[in-house]
Amino acid sequence: MKEKQQIFLAKAVSLIFAPSYLPLVGLAALFFFSYLKIMPWQFKFFVLLQAYIFTILLPSLLIRFYRRAQGWHSHEIGPKERLMVPYIITIICYFTCYYTMNSIHIPHVISSILLAALAIQIVCAIVNVAWKISAHSATIGGFAGALVAYSFKWSFNPIWWLCLIIVVGGLVSSARMILRHHTLAQVVGGFGIGFICAFYTIFRI
Repeated sequence: MKEKQQIFLAKAVSLIFAPSYLPLVGLAALFFFSYLKIMPWQFKFFVLLQAYIFTILLPSLLIRFYRRAQGWHSHEIGPKERLMVPYIITIICYFTCYYTMNSIHIPHVISSILLAALAIQIVCAIVNVAWKISAHSATIGGFAGALVAYSFKWSFNPIWWLCLIIVVGGLVSSARMILRHHTLAQVVGGFGIGFICAFYTIFRI
C-alpha cells in the first residue's frame, strides 16, 4: 500500500473512531443490546439527542471557534500545550450532560456512561500536562473497560465483543502512529487509562 493511501486510511479511521463518539455509541449499545431495549423509543431518542448535543455538537462547535480565534488550522492543535483548552471545553460539556441527566432522574445505569467518559477526559487532561496521551486509544479502552464491567454486573460472556474492540483498538492505534500524532507508548497508555477509568466507574455504580 502506498504511503498516501496509508495516510488517507489512517485519517478516515481517526475520524470514524473520534473520541467524542464514546458516550453516544455507548448509550446506543445499551439501548439496543441490553435489557434497556424495552425502554420507549421516545425516551431513548431523548437521551441520545441530549448526548449528541452535549458530547459531540457543542464541544465541536466551541473547539472550532477556539481554534479559529487562535488562527490555527485543524492540524495545528495537535501539540499537548494546545490541547488543554479543548480538554476543558469537553469536560465542561460532558459534566453538563451528566448533571442534566441526573437532575431529570435518568437511571444511573445510563448516566454512568457519561460519568465514565467524563472520568476518561479528566484523567487524559491531567496526564496531558506532562505527557501527550492518545485520546483516541483511551476511547477504545473505555469501550473495553465498560464492556468488561457490564459483563461482571450482568453475568454474560463478553469475549467476542471484546475481541472486536481489541481489533478496532489496534486499527485506531496504528492510524494514530501512522499519522505521527502518537508513539506506541502513548497509544498503549491511552488504552490503559480508558480501560481502568471506564471499568472502575461503571463497576462501582
